[in-house]
Amino acid sequence: MGASAPLLHVRRQEMTVLASSKWREALVARVHEQYKDRYPRSGQAYARALRYLVDGGSHAARMFDPYAFRIEAAHGSQVRDLDGHDIIDYWQGHYANILGHNPPEVTGPLAQAFGAGWGLQTGIPDEAQADLAELLLRQTGDERVRFTTAGSLATMYAIMLARAFTGREVVLKAAGGWHGSQPLALRGTHFGREGFGGMDSAGLPEQASLETLVTRFNDVDALHDVFRHYGDRLACFIVELCPGNGGFMLADPAYARAARELTQRYGALLIVDEIITGFRFCAGGLQKLYGIKGDLTTFGKIIGGGMPVSAVTGRADLMNQAGKAGGNRVLFGGGTFSAHPASMQAGKIMLDHLSQHEAEIYPHLAQMGERLRDGIESVFASQGILARCTGRGNAAVPGGGSLIQVHFPHKEELALDSPDVVWNPQYCDIVLREQVLKQALLLRDVNVSHGLGAVSMAHTEADLQKTLEAFAYAAGLMAEARRSA
Repeated sequence: MGASAPLLHVRRQEMTVLASSKWREALVARVHEQYKDRYPRSGQAYARALRYLVDGGSHAARMFDPYAFRIEAAHGSQVRDLDGHDIIDYWQGHYANILGHNPPEVTGPLAQAFGAGWGLQTGIPDEAQADLAELLLRQTGDERVRFTTAGSLATMYAIMLARAFTGREVVLKAAGGWHGSQPLALRGTHFGREGFGGMDSAGLPEQASLETLVTRFNDVDALHDVFRHYGDRLACFIVELCPGNGGFMLADPAYARAARELTQRYGALLIVDEIITGFRFCAGGLQKLYGIKGDLTTFGKIIGGGMPVSAVTGRADLMNQAGKAGGNRVLFGGGTFSAHPASMQAGKIMLDHLSQHEAEIYPHLAQMGERLRDGIESVFASQGILARCTGRGNAAVPGGGSLIQVHFPHKEELALDSPDVVWNPQYCDIVLREQVLKQALLLRDVNVSHGLGAVSMAHTEADLQKTLEAFAYAAGLMAEARRSA
């Protein structure tokens, strides 16, 4: 594939960025100062961390301005920070903690195992990994699984399996989709001057950008177009059915069906990235609700029960390329801590619980999510501020779910159906969401990510009420600042 090939398939838009108004700048400064006053010990801890850690931490998504608060304990729906605030948390371990922080259903058996001298890494096979594998495959309908330690590794290995099987090199992904910090998918993850068209990391060879195509999420016509032009060169299409980094809008059922049909027609593999969505909407993958089946699927987060684990699942002929009998073997090493005993035990406990209580857990989470969406939009409307929550249901997922983000569109009729809408400052107010809302909510002891995050089974009626009161406070600050301008 030549360097001149037109690889970007994102609908072109004018990149006119709205300049921050004076009231917005003043509000950011005011809220950040109040935040620093409320979290002084975290500020001291942050200053210390800066002496040793890049940007004071070990994951970019955990950092925010003016600095991230530090915690000393986490239980259920709440965390306790160094200044003694009990904070309702919707980040919940990168959305992994569907039962809340440190649920006794998991921590109790793990404590017993550690007490009996079992739990740290041995590097020797045990039965726990087969137990979790059997349960995972039963719930997903896949034939084989291999475990590793992080979502980034799982998606990388899945793409390697697809390339080896098809003999093709080009990877197609949806704009705004985050498939980990790995070189095979680091194009089109962050919105910039080229929209979602640029490479998002230095240190990668130029060829990496030529081997990745980017198409607009939820745009069936664009998907047909890219397959029509490049279908015979595509190894795979990797996609989230509810993009985490991209905005938590659900895939349109027609888009999901087109992804499945087009990959089959052109001989490419469909990789469904369920790192976030797996076991979040049902006891299995979100694809089950859409009535489609990926050739390969990546799982993580929830399946580890709070411990580090990820997995690639799929058909036996695809997965067996990683085995010793594979003629053109894919070296799926997994890493020193792959299938860690504690991760396997925690994962089995979690999936057992979710499978046994599926009928109660998922409708409850969806109901809580919808109440929050309705309540958040209502409190902003009462202040004359247009806010919209993503994560609402569609024909495939009628009840919606427990994943929520809050956006501030400039126009009421704007469809929040794709990452290139919610991350484009021409269409949505990114400053209010990322530089004001999060910090303002923390002044009332509520922690969110991109406006909210994930509801867990640990969140109570009192938590929801306090959360909506915090949103009302934030809406009031915004309205007051705008009136004073």
